[in-house]
Amino acid sequence: MTATTATVLTARALLLDMDGTIVNSDAVVERCWRRWSERHGLDFDEVIKVVHGRQGYASMAVLLPERPMEENYAENREMLAQETADVEGVVPVGGAPAFMDAIRDLPHALVTSADLALATARMNAAELRMPLTRITAESVGASKPDPEGFLKGAAELGIDPADCVVFEDSGAGVAAGRAAGMRVIGVGPRAAAYAPTAHVTDLSQVRVEAAGDGTLRLHIAASAV
Repeated sequence: MTATTATVLTARALLLDMDGTIVNSDAVVERCWRRWSERHGLDFDEVIKVVHGRQGYASMAVLLPERPMEENYAENREMLAQETADVEGVVPVGGAPAFMDAIRDLPHALVTSADLALATARMNAAELRMPLTRITAESVGASKPDPEGFLKGAAELGIDPADCVVFEDSGAGVAAGRAAGMRVIGVGPRAAAYAPTAHVTDLSQVRVEAAGDGTLRLHIAASAV
């Protein structure tokens, strides 16, 4: 039997990952990384476990540890161009359009491992509003699970990291949010395995309420067996 439990978190700002969190780009990611796996003679099922949440060069460094980093950077540039040109199957995560509309005037930022061109292509394909504050691959020197991106997002918004809540779908992303000293709402099936602060199937299970003192109340409805 499935029961419904409710959680309420308070925050002053929301930091949103993109892929797998507000945009479902799994089809493109799998197409591109399957080709990459075949080219390098690697098992795609093992590769796909690594790539979610990380920048491409960081995934390549894990998967091909003996290869010079310069080659990873070069191949990552090629991968980004391929992914930017391929938006077939890119759609919003469930509940994302209404969620993004609801937080339009509240403090929030996009914190993604995609570069700006890829983020723009995918947000447009999913017909989602691009946040005014965004931390993309060009903004950081280290990929998730390093917390740099989330810490920069908090700094851009002028909010203490402890007052931020992260929305993430991947192990690398959940780890980055935790390392930044933030609470993490896991979105989708991948996130459940990494024990986030709270977990939802999609964004239809989250309602954000603004209080008069600048506090945000996040009402999270999660299903538990």
